[in-house]
Amino acid sequence: MAPLIAHVIYRLDFGGLENGLVNLLNGMPREKYRHAIVCLAGFSAFRDRIARDDVEVVSVDKRPGKDLGAYARVWRQFTRLRPAIVHTRNLGTVDLQWVALAAGVRRRVHGEHGWDASDPRGESVRALRIRRACRPAIGRYVAVSKDIGRWLHDRVGVAPARIRQIYNGVDAERFNPAGPLPNDWPWPPAGPERPLVIGTIGRLDRIKNQGALLEAFARLASAPGASAARLRLAIVGGGPEEGVLRERAQALGIAPRVWLAGARGDAPALLRGFDIFVLPSVNEGISNTILEAMASARPVVAGRVGGNGELIEDGHTGTLYDAADPCALDAAIQRYLDDDRLCAAHGGAARERCLAGFSMGAMVQGYTALYDELMRRN
Repeated sequence: MAPLIAHVIYRLDFGGLENGLVNLLNGMPREKYRHAIVCLAGFSAFRDRIARDDVEVVSVDKRPGKDLGAYARVWRQFTRLRPAIVHTRNLGTVDLQWVALAAGVRRRVHGEHGWDASDPRGESVRALRIRRACRPAIGRYVAVSKDIGRWLHDRVGVAPARIRQIYNGVDAERFNPAGPLPNDWPWPPAGPERPLVIGTIGRLDRIKNQGALLEAFARLASAPGASAARLRLAIVGGGPEEGVLRERAQALGIAPRVWLAGARGDAPALLRGFDIFVLPSVNEGISNTILEAMASARPVVAGRVGGNGELIEDGHTGTLYDAADPCALDAAIQRYLDDDRLCAAHGGAARERCLAGFSMGAMVQGYTALYDELMRRN
């Protein structure tokens, strides 16, 4: 029987980390490894994205705040599942490496995929202290970007020999420029009344900084010229900032031209409706949505932060802007509004780059090699 890997995450719901995990499980050959997902705080219908019928998903139903009993419930899951490898992800699960050790799991991996809104650059003294305290229990680390790999070494103190850098992959067959738009697409999809659509997809959270995109859109939409009148903005995702963003759109007088679409499961169709994809995040690890937009042949505008520069070739597949300059986002978007040919050229180059360097197969191969390495060592 193939060895079992227990993946531990905070909650299985719509999100980049979760999407990457599901893609990994769906892409890895069944005969190579079996998988289970242990969730601390439940799961949503996103679980249905798992195409395999042999993946067990369980939750220990951690209560908000400190719940010491959750550690015991995770320990019981480990002793029941008897995994060959435990793979935790991000700060919310890193201390469970000690629980895996106590449960007798000899092979342990921890992945770092990015940071929270409360600590957008990974500088929290408390969070660093927790990560350093867990370091002795972790056999290997996965960094989804070179930027995170440097941070693990410089700030967490992880030896480079213990870090494996593996980029996320994207399903370029599912995310492609050909195909239908969503059934509820709010604007004319073709013809003289078709608008110019700026779009973003992501959790509505302060670290994703969709408020800055609203402000930039308001300025662009009020500028003189025919293109300004055609502008529309689509913000896709759910999260704690949704009410704030709705109120801000109203206050800016742009609400009729903004579609807050909520959390969705049809990202490929949505991306086909965008002319320009924008990711205004304060920081990023490696963004799945950037890769999905690239695979959909859309030019990407994103801040020069985190791992964004590892994905986007500035001036060739998209535009990187200075995230500290409030006017830089406007200027980056305006470049594409002024030049349809540039928009198409960067979009085509983005898809080519995605196919060449960020395939699903490359991601699966990277994780498989890591798990194989661990299995050989013990």
